[in-house]
Amino acid sequence: MIYIFLSVCCSVFVSVLLKLAKRYTIDTQQAITWNYSIAGLLTWLIFKLEIPEFSQNIFPVYIALGLFLPLIFVMLALSIRYTGIVKTDIAQRLSLFIPVLSAFLIFEEPYTITKIIGILIAFAAIIFSIPWQKQNGNSNTFWVYPVIVFIGMGIIDILFKQIAKTENIPFTSSLFIVFIIAFTISIIYLLYQVVVNRLKLTILNLVCGWILGIANFGNILFYLKAHQSLSNQPSVVFSSMNIGVILMGSAVGIILFKEKLSRLNYAGIVLALISILILTLAE
Repeated sequence: MIYIFLSVCCSVFVSVLLKLAKRYTIDTQQAITWNYSIAGLLTWLIFKLEIPEFSQNIFPVYIALGLFLPLIFVMLALSIRYTGIVKTDIAQRLSLFIPVLSAFLIFEEPYTITKIIGILIAFAAIIFSIPWQKQNGNSNTFWVYPVIVFIGMGIIDILFKQIAKTENIPFTSSLFIVFIIAFTISIIYLLYQVVVNRLKLTILNLVCGWILGIANFGNILFYLKAHQSLSNQPSVVFSSMNIGVILMGSAVGIILFKEKLSRLNYAGIVLALISILILTLAE
């Protein structure tokens, strides 16, 4: 269970870094770009990759992930900035609702009553967790960010499941390719900002990006190791990871950053935990 705990810590640490970005005037776009450079390098060094022959059918999935990862990472940063760690982590973890739903709507997997109950509870948890309240007398539109994170993370999960089904290519090799594509796309956009909008690149953003990338990679590394050490209990790993992130993220958000939650938000946390347990058991 130590690997699950370390993975949870790395995941929440990423949220904390993104939360602190505004306070220390860190450009999240720059940090996210450099994050993929160090994540790709660490994947190459630690897993000692041997690049296999790739099927052309898998490249559209790689490119889609390379586009979605930095885009949703930016939305994640905006969601954490404007709605807080608690609501963002709930949205991120409840994104499993989308691949589970798509499994029997798109891929014609037989559905069960347990899955339907889990999906309905997840939907209620999303509704309760979103910050619908008005702020300063104005309509609060910040709820858009966690909703985008929820949908985007669900799509990313589906794409990663497609990669995992490709048996002749190791998952870590695919992960490395995805990191490289994400970094390439991000750096092209960053250079465009430098040339057109006179954006200044700073060492601070580079260093913060590398710290972010190390935490991001640590999350993946320890998650994979947890699955290796508990190879006969994947549901335990999956549920423990998601529940752990929600609980630790909620504690950090409420205690350290004084995030305010309504009674509906607290009900959303409870429903999110119940939903994850039910969907994991259903799998």
